[in-house]
Amino acid sequence: MKLLFVGDVVGAPGRQAIEDYLPKLKKKYKPQVTIVNGENAANGKGITEKIYKQLLQAGADVVTLGNHAFDNRDIFEFIDDAKKMVRPANYPAGVPGQGMVFVKCNQVEVCVINLQGRVFMNTLDDPFQVIQSLIEIARKRTPIIFVDFHAEVTSEKQAMGWFLDGKVTAVIGTHTHVQTNDARILPQGTAVMCDVGMTGPYNGILGMEREAIIGKFLNQLPTRFEVSDPDEIQLSACFIECDDTTGKVKKILPIKISPDQPFME
Repeated sequence: MKLLFVGDVVGAPGRQAIEDYLPKLKKKYKPQVTIVNGENAANGKGITEKIYKQLLQAGADVVTLGNHAFDNRDIFEFIDDAKKMVRPANYPAGVPGQGMVFVKCNQVEVCVINLQGRVFMNTLDDPFQVIQSLIEIARKRTPIIFVDFHAEVTSEKQAMGWFLDGKVTAVIGTHTHVQTNDARILPQGTAVMCDVGMTGPYNGILGMEREAIIGKFLNQLPTRFEVSDPDEIQLSACFIECDDTTGKVKKILPIKISPDQPFME
């Protein structure tokens, strides 16, 4: 099984990067399942039904979310009908949406789970406890389990990776928008990476206008952050190949497309 995961899509520039490069990446790597994190896709915070459908049309099989999942109120109108979208599974019981989804490809299923960390984030239910019950459910159907862990700190992400080594196929981090140089396969066959990176404006700060971010550091005053102008764009992703029977990873490859790292056919 070949999986492609694209990191946090930020606003219109990120959606443009998806339109420009996702078809090329799929042609090059031939993934059977493509996962895209879309929690910043609507003007930098949240997602709309229109954008969700655009991401699917562009080639995503599953759209994951994160701490901005419910920032755009439009989501309450469609989240329960969005069968290919997952929000963090460790939201309290009764919150709309789903935290786990199954995708079938050539008689093999892939389970995609979204979790949110708790360090320096809004405090949700314990992701370490929640994931254990989800794995029990998922493993009755498939050994291929992909976890998008939307968290702030690398220690929490690494802890989750080691905690799940041998129990899931991959634990790939999102949220910090900067691709980390730590992709590896742990001893029991689980691929980990602290952050897959961001898809969006190349010359902003985490996808936002530089001036507002710098100003916030200088004066500490309330500041409205806007998505940076799309003069140049980037796409961050990773490619994973695993065994269909065991779910253990054979290969993980970080991918970065930017003005200084152009796409290679």
